[in-house]
Amino acid sequence: MESIYISIFVLGIAILGLSIGVIFNDKPIQGSCGGIGADEACTICGGDTEKCETI
Repeated sequence: MESIYISIFVLGIAILGLSIGVIFNDKPIQGSCGGIGADEACTICGGDTEKCETI
C-alpha cells in the first residue's frame, strides 16, 4: 500500500512540475507537428500533413 502512495506522490509532483513549466514558459502546448495553427509543414511525417493526420 505504501508503494501506491509513493507512486501517486511522484506522479503528482511530475504533473505539478510540468504545469509550472507551461505557465512560466508562456507558450501554448504544441503537438508533434506544431499544433493547430502551425504555419510549417509537418517535418515528422516528411512534410505531408495528410500522413500526420492518419497516424
